[in-house]
Amino acid sequence: MRITGISTHVVGTPWRNLTYVQVHTDEGITGVGETRMLGHTDALIGYLREAEANHILGSDPFAVEDLVRRMKYGDYGRAGEIVMSGIAVVEMACLDIKGKALGVPVWQLLGGLAHPDGKIKAYANGWYTTERTPEAYHKAAQGVMERGYQALKIDPFGAGRMELDHKETLYAVSLIEAVRDAIGPETELMLEMHGRFNPSTAVRLARELAPFKPAWLEEPVPPENLKALEKVAEKVDMPIATGERIHDRIEFRELFESQAADIIQPDVGHIGGILETRKLAATAETHYVLVAPHNVGGPVLTAASLQVAGCTPNFKILEHFNDFADSEIKKLVKGAPQVVDGYFQLSHEPGLGVEFDAEAAAEFPQQQARFDLFADGWEKRQPKGSK
Repeated sequence: MRITGISTHVVGTPWRNLTYVQVHTDEGITGVGETRMLGHTDALIGYLREAEANHILGSDPFAVEDLVRRMKYGDYGRAGEIVMSGIAVVEMACLDIKGKALGVPVWQLLGGLAHPDGKIKAYANGWYTTERTPEAYHKAAQGVMERGYQALKIDPFGAGRMELDHKETLYAVSLIEAVRDAIGPETELMLEMHGRFNPSTAVRLARELAPFKPAWLEEPVPPENLKALEKVAEKVDMPIATGERIHDRIEFRELFESQAADIIQPDVGHIGGILETRKLAATAETHYVLVAPHNVGGPVLTAASLQVAGCTPNFKILEHFNDFADSEIKKLVKGAPQVVDGYFQLSHEPGLGVEFDAEAAAEFPQQQARFDLFADGWEKRQPKGSK
């Protein structure tokens, strides 16, 4: 079997463009991969065009390791977010092809189920696209519970950056108080900081919010300075989660050595795909670190992340947006992963377990999506000026 070409499809929403890549073969089997770029969609498409000519065409889709190695190192440049995302979508598609050809799900190719019941816990994100008030957040959180979720995540800090004054701190606390009241004491509540703060502010806020029992404190400081993260980890009494903006598993080495993170959050669509994430998870296991992938993609990226979940003993939980933000994009595939009573059920269908519909994707043309986490009203995930 040989790869005869790739096709790209950009699915646009007001706040994110999702890139789907189909890999075609001379035996008529097609695989699909997905990633979500932040403002670099056209750059990704341009890279894939060159990679198709230089590395992908004529390759054996079963020889995934060889293709990944050539795409990562064959251009003699240091692979960053764009290259690693390009590798990810092609790698996912090749594993999809391999699974389909052999008649088994990808998780079976990677060692089989590490979770005998096939259930993977989910947490909701994108659910608080409403007015930023305690009353509105209370109601929205109740809506999450009504859908059966047992975990959710929230960034209550508005447009905060580096510091957060006393008034804004009190307001953020009031939002979390309202959410905890809505979801009860047993539901997991993940606290997201989006790398907003300096260490002292992150520590202060973590202590203010500790009574509400956050399941983790996510990206409390910008990701570039591990010493700053260590400073936070030493002073807060809750798990630290980070890693969505690291694009090469080798770069996690210092994070593991620092022991500053209890949970890593690689994005399968940015770190080179399913195999790269699985290798990273194995290293994390040797450091007693859990894995909870960043997942702001659509149904294909969710399906790919679930393949990792299925065969990973130290897998904790998977993020899910598509019940709340842009839920209509589920129509892009047949067999879209669904959350039932707070859990995904792993698919036993071959490959990734989904079938991409290019005609449905054409209904969502690429947009000038702009998402600024440091702008007022970012949590509504709407174009600037929308209500």
